[in-house]
Amino acid sequence: MKDVILHAFNWKYRDIIGRLDEISDSGFGAVLIAPPLYSNPDGRDWWQRYQPKDYRILLSYLGDKPDLEELIDTAHGKGLRIYADIVLNHMANEARDSSEKLNFPGKTELTKYASDREKYEANRVYGDLNHGLFSKWDFNDQVNIVDWKNRYDVQYRQLSNLPDLRDNHWVLKQQRELFYALNRMGFDGFRLDAIKHLNERQIDNIADQHFLQKSFLFGEVLTTNETEVDVFMKPYLSETHISAYDFPLQEQIRKAFGYGDSLKRLINPFAYGKCLHWSRAVTFTVNHDLPLNEDFRSLMLDHQDEFLANVYIMARDGGVPLVYSDNNESLEENGDGKSHPEDRDRWANAYKRADIRAMIEFHNAVAGKPMAMLYEHDDYLVFRRGSKGIVAINKSDQWVHADIWLYGIKNPSKFKELIHGYHMELHGQERLNLAISPRSAQIWLAQSAAA
Repeated sequence: MKDVILHAFNWKYRDIIGRLDEISDSGFGAVLIAPPLYSNPDGRDWWQRYQPKDYRILLSYLGDKPDLEELIDTAHGKGLRIYADIVLNHMANEARDSSEKLNFPGKTELTKYASDREKYEANRVYGDLNHGLFSKWDFNDQVNIVDWKNRYDVQYRQLSNLPDLRDNHWVLKQQRELFYALNRMGFDGFRLDAIKHLNERQIDNIADQHFLQKSFLFGEVLTTNETEVDVFMKPYLSETHISAYDFPLQEQIRKAFGYGDSLKRLINPFAYGKCLHWSRAVTFTVNHDLPLNEDFRSLMLDHQDEFLANVYIMARDGGVPLVYSDNNESLEENGDGKSHPEDRDRWANAYKRADIRAMIEFHNAVAGKPMAMLYEHDDYLVFRRGSKGIVAINKSDQWVHADIWLYGIKNPSKFKELIHGYHMELHGQERLNLAISPRSAQIWLAQSAAA
């Protein structure tokens, strides 16, 4: 089964529909969309999607419920799954009268519902729009997180003034009803945003529902170092059974490609507790948090290292790879008044780039095949996937030559290098001297038996 996820970050639903053929042709298995819950329909900024007003309505700047229904149906017809990003930790931080601050959706929105009943009913996913959803009794104290390494602070205090939902009976019931309705619509899985800010009861309230047994669930447990892994990731893994972004692996990738460090970190990071188990990992080189938040931009790789790291996560054995594709959001000023014109088109249209398509072709062809190292060096690695895949990664600025033993490789056979289009034939020899150019990678896939 094809499993690579395209994160269509902040894409309008109709744009996704129009690109489904290209997405399918590129080899993806699923598309992750931005949070669809009701947010300001005029709010162009990407962060608006992470400030929901109401669980019961699917409407935002990106589109509405009928668009989503068409997207799901069309994607399923092309063999693609649709995952939705869902915000459960908090509601929108809006400039309102203090008496209305914690009433959602609030009197203004309820008046809109009543005055344009047909529109809002068409976008309703569950519930009664004649009444409010949440009140002040459904929120934790309005105190922001102070200690970001204190699990209690992170779970029970506000994230940057966003009203933090309690785990009381009413809130949990609404969240269950939301997921039940989304599942009935046809969503195939869900990303749980800011999941390290949710406690075990809140997570289990969704993860343990029988109607989601066939859904792919994964959470964003954002960690940047080993201390945060100990405080947040390890408890999450022991208390829940769902998947997560593999931030520990991304940290090892950053270190491995760092100056003076070694690619040997990437040989078997799970053996040293430096990545998630293959069955629970969503692997990535970049996600939306990194380029769009100044505090996390230091976690980004440079352009070429990101390319090499993409080869690694697509070619290795383990995890579900995610490809981030945006609309150049990081070129616009963020909350700190900063923009990054150097990011122009770095991830836009990544879903159809030739190199990404080649990596996905390789990933899909060798799925389930064992991984074995053929050559280990601080600056370059060569490994195989089963008998028909060979991968070489060279982070150095020099040509390197790896003398590899061909045991376990389909031989004799013809191989094609999918990124550059090279060809080679094996004629039964025991060894091969593989030349790898500076700062480059090769992914070889067996095509047929050689004459």
